[in-house]
Order: sequence, then structure tokens, then C-alpha cells
Amino acid sequence: MRAGKRTACGDGGGLFEDPDFPPDDSSVFTDGSTPISRLQGHIVWLRPQEICQSPVVFPDNIRLSHAKQGLLGDCWFLCACSALLKNRHLLDKVFPPHQPLWSDSKYRGSFHFRFWETGHWTEVTIDDRLPCVDSALCFSRCHAPSAFWVALLEKAYAKHRGSYEQLWAGQVSEAIVDLTGGLAECWSLSHFGSEEEEEEEEHHHNGATRKRLKLDFICTLRATCALSCSTQSIPGGDGVPGQHHAMAVMEWLDVKTLTGSPVRLFRVRNPWGRCCWGGAWTEGGAGWRSLDSADALDIQAKAAQGDFWLEESEFLSHFDDVTVGYPINEEGHLQSIYTGNPLPHRHHLPGRWVKGLSSGGSRNSSSYGTNPKFWLNMRENGEVVVSLLQHGKPRRPSDAALKGDARRRRDRAIALHMWKVDEKRLNLSRTLNKPPRASTRCHAHQREVVLHERLEPGHYLMIPSTYQSGAEARFLIRVFSSSTSSVSALKRPAPPLPLPTDGEWETNHFRGSWVEGRSAGGSRNFPSHAQNPRFPFTVCDEPILPGLNVKVNLSQSRSQSDLLPIGFHIYKIPARKQSLSIAGEDPVASCVPHCYTQDVSLSCTLPLGAYLIVPSTYQPNCAADFTISLARPIHRRVVKSQEKLGRAIQEVSHISMMQSSPLASSSLLH
Repeated sequence: MRAGKRTACGDGGGLFEDPDFPPDDSSVFTDGSTPISRLQGHIVWLRPQEICQSPVVFPDNIRLSHAKQGLLGDCWFLCACSALLKNRHLLDKVFPPHQPLWSDSKYRGSFHFRFWETGHWTEVTIDDRLPCVDSALCFSRCHAPSAFWVALLEKAYAKHRGSYEQLWAGQVSEAIVDLTGGLAECWSLSHFGSEEEEEEEEHHHNGATRKRLKLDFICTLRATCALSCSTQSIPGGDGVPGQHHAMAVMEWLDVKTLTGSPVRLFRVRNPWGRCCWGGAWTEGGAGWRSLDSADALDIQAKAAQGDFWLEESEFLSHFDDVTVGYPINEEGHLQSIYTGNPLPHRHHLPGRWVKGLSSGGSRNSSSYGTNPKFWLNMRENGEVVVSLLQHGKPRRPSDAALKGDARRRRDRAIALHMWKVDEKRLNLSRTLNKPPRASTRCHAHQREVVLHERLEPGHYLMIPSTYQSGAEARFLIRVFSSSTSSVSALKRPAPPLPLPTDGEWETNHFRGSWVEGRSAGGSRNFPSHAQNPRFPFTVCDEPILPGLNVKVNLSQSRSQSDLLPIGFHIYKIPARKQSLSIAGEDPVASCVPHCYTQDVSLSCTLPLGAYLIVPSTYQPNCAADFTISLARPIHRRVVKSQEKLGRAIQEVSHISMMQSSPLASSSLLH
């Protein structure tokens, strides 16, 4: 939970003051690289009751609840806020109701919000001191001056992201996901392509890369789905050249002209709060004269401040792309934007690309097969939506200066491919040489890419990848399906363990922990490797089997969905030395490469002497508990005996010569 403390504030009656997001420039600016930097030193922080006499969260007139953009370039976030007003159950999730307001005796100056973040809802608590210039809000507000839900939500999101300046420029799709926990897709309108290209797109049926928006897909869901459009230029010269500006699509209507011709009209809202359109369907435009006068008046009456109407041909030609958020019904189930069907079965699993281990790059690379792998098991025919969400790089406000594709390249280029396979007869190399059953088709510089497909029962292998091999990041796989399904991570195979055919073995178990900052030193690629736990043992007898006298198993105590890549090395302690500094030393045996699996094992032959087992995770500072199992052969001297009829066997001697580590019961040495 992100919250501060309640502190006394003199005449304020002990109102909450958030020390983690204080009323100063540190909460507004990150590096001062955006146009709001000119406000430094001019901002004062006021509570709503200091701005107006009777503050409320929402106005009585819903048309005045919509956001009006201030001096902050966060139109992308405000477009996503419009979706919350369409769906009260989503709004209540982000802004829990029944919080004490300014007129309540229980009011203490704090408000609680929730944002979805990589699989979980995170609570953010703020105080209600808002940034103002000349006693007026300088950033976003409602069209009703006395309503403050937008300003409070914007402040909570700014705290969630790090500062107000971090909200300058962004993707509508990201804000929709953060506010709903659902999915969003961005469809390009810039290039329609040839008929052959459109047919190919229709064949692949993948909205993530579709060149042309098929509005009929979402026609039945238009009342509940989030829909926005963006452009690089605003008609009439109101926009900054090259400045990407997002607007909310409030509704669209299919009407007929006086001659019977069909016309599709869109009502678009500009977060600036003013009309910026000069087409045939603006107030007094020629387009309205083609409709019945009563119908024209009814339609025009729907427009609020900042709204304008335009027909489909204008919409498709003047806007560059459209972002569509998947609706979420009151039961909390995602609905497909392609069919309207609910997708009640959902799963998510985390994963990670690690350089040199599981970051194999695109299918161009021979190392593609080392990427993380996941099973999708479909029990029956159904519609499936799978998303790959990468944990984003820290964003800088200066990224706002980037244009178009360069702005999106702040994220790694990612993609997701899927093959239908026989789980029991999987041949990875043969499978990967075949075309995938479904995919996002190309790597995209997006925080999240989405794959949509209809699948028959069976097992499917899913492989997420970055375009460049060696790129490192954490990610989340999310699966939503209309029918019963299951998802699991495909374990990396552990080295085979030879089984003894003769003799007896003694096994000792050692428990230990990798502790962040102390004993989680990582692999030999890192200077901190020597900080890892050490487990000494001795080999006192020659092997009883050719090539085998030591077996070691390392098992991590973590769930299958959150495994770390693990491995271990064995070092020899020189004669007449009690300990060994392993820095710069070469191991005599190793269980590598590090594997994303529950346990790893190694069997080997070691000469007589003293040794250390050093277990590690691949990256430093990865905390976990683990168990090491060490098995060594037991040598027994057996005196032969012969059983005689009618007499008990005389056990002359049966001496066990078990050699155990002098520290077998001790814990780890540091």
C-alpha cells in the first residue's frame, strides 16, 4: 500500500498530509524537460474547500463530469478516464465509493485509489492538496468547477507513476489497462493497404496488427467499450505540429439522410474542452441539412462542451489510429471485442528474459528456442485472447520529445507465437521450423501485444520473445478464454541423473537461503558470486562405480509460477587449508547453465579431498530458500556367514564405514 501518515497541521484539524508525495516541486517535476517546467516556483497547493465553497466529487449533471485538460499533456490518461464514466462498476474499482467527503464529520483530507499493475491491484493513498496557480487548478479538472474526481484521480496516478511530469505523453492503451485491469488494442488507420493485404489480415484475424479498423466488430459493444482516436495534426492549426493528441470517442450513430442514404456519425470529445473541427458536421455545417430537421436537432443536442460530430469517411481519413478497450462486465469478465462473447476463464503467469539464458531473440535467431515457454491446454473449442505484457522501462519526461515510432521504442520490441503440438511427442526443433498456429506476427515496440484466435481442443506451445537476443525484462502472460483452459510454464529440463546399479548411498540434506544484499551473489558472471552460501564436504574413499562417487541436487523453495534460474559449482579446497576464497578460482564440477526449474542435479567422480558446494541464482540479489542433497557411496565390510539348518545365523560383524561431512548438521558458511 502506498500511503503516508496523518500529521497535525495546526488549524487544519489534523488533516492527512502525505510525506511520500509532498506539496512541492519534487511531486510535479522529474527532470524539468517538459513545457510545465515554467511553472516551477509558481505552484501553490490547495485543498478543494480552499478552491471553492462547496466541493463535491461528482456533479449532478453527468455531462459536466468529464475531464478537461489543463497545462499537463496527459490527454491519453484523460481519454481512459472517460471509459470509467461509462461503467460505474469500473469507476468504483479505481475510486472506491463511500469515502468521507469535505462535508462529512469523518473527513480527514485523504482519498484512496487503486491501479492495476502487472497482475495485481495496488492501492494508492493521497492527501487532497492539489497544485494550483492563482488559486485555480493548473492541471486537469472537471467541466463543473466544483467537482474534483478528475483532479484527485490524476494526482493519485501521478504519485503512482512518480510525478505529474511523468504523465506528459503516453499511450491510451496503457492507461486503459492501468484503470481497468483489462486489455486494449491499438488499430492503425493511417494505411489501408491493398485488397490483397486486407484479405491476408482478415485471414490471420489479428487485431494487434490489423491495418484497417473493422468498426462492425465492436458495434454491439460501443456503449460499454473504451474507444479513443489520435492524430498527429489538429484541423484548423490548433495543435502543435507532430504532437500526438488523443481524443475520446463518446458514441456513434447510424442514421439516414433525406434521400435514404446511410451515414455513420461519430461524436468525438477533445480533452482540451473546445471544438477543434471545421468539417461539414460542425454547428451550422452543411451536413445537418441532409438530415430530417428534428433528427438533426436531437443529435446535435447530445454534444457537450468540447464535443464535435463527423462522419465515417472524415473519421478514417483524419485520424491516425484508434484504441479499443475490451469491455468488462459487472461480473468482472472480459468481453471479446470481436464477438462480444464473455471470456470468463482467465490465467496469468510471470516470466523473464535473461541474457545468456532465456533471451533468445526473434525467430531470426538460432537461439530462439531458448526463450521461455508456456503450455496452453484447451479442453474444448473456444475463443482465446492472449496478451504479453512487459514490465516497462522507467519512463523519463524527456521521452515526450520523441515522435511517432521513436516514442514507442522506449519499450522493447516484443512478440508472441503459438504452435499446436502433441504434448507427449514434442520435438522442439521440428515444431519451431513450422509456421505458428497463431501469433502477433511481428515484434512491436509496445508495453503489451495481444493475440486473438479461435482454437480447437489440444495443447499449444506459446513462446514470448524480444526482437533482439540478450534483451532482459520481466513479463506477464495473460490468457482469457470463452471455454475451459489451463496455462503452465514449461520446465527447463534438468541434467540427467545416472542411477547406481550397485552399492548403498548415504544422503545428507543442507538447508540454506539466498538473502538479498548478503548471500545472493548470483552466478560467476558477477563479482559478488563469492558471497553465495557454501557447503563443505569431503570425499574419503575411491569410487565404487566407474565415473560416479558424488551426487548433488539443488532444489529451490518457490512456486512453479515464480521459479528462479538456479545452478551450482563445486570447488576443491587445497590440502592443509581450512577454507577457500573462491574469487578467481575455477570449479572442478558445475551444474550449469542455470535453469528455470524446481531442482537441478549433477553426478560426478571426485578425487579424495575436501570440497565446497556453492549454489547460486543467475542474477544477484534474488532471494529464495533452498535445499541441497548430497549423496555419497557407503563402503561396508561384510564378514561372510553361512546359515545352517535348525540354527540361527551368527552375526559375526557388520561394521558400517560411513564417511560423513564434519559439518553435516551445520548451516551455511559465509
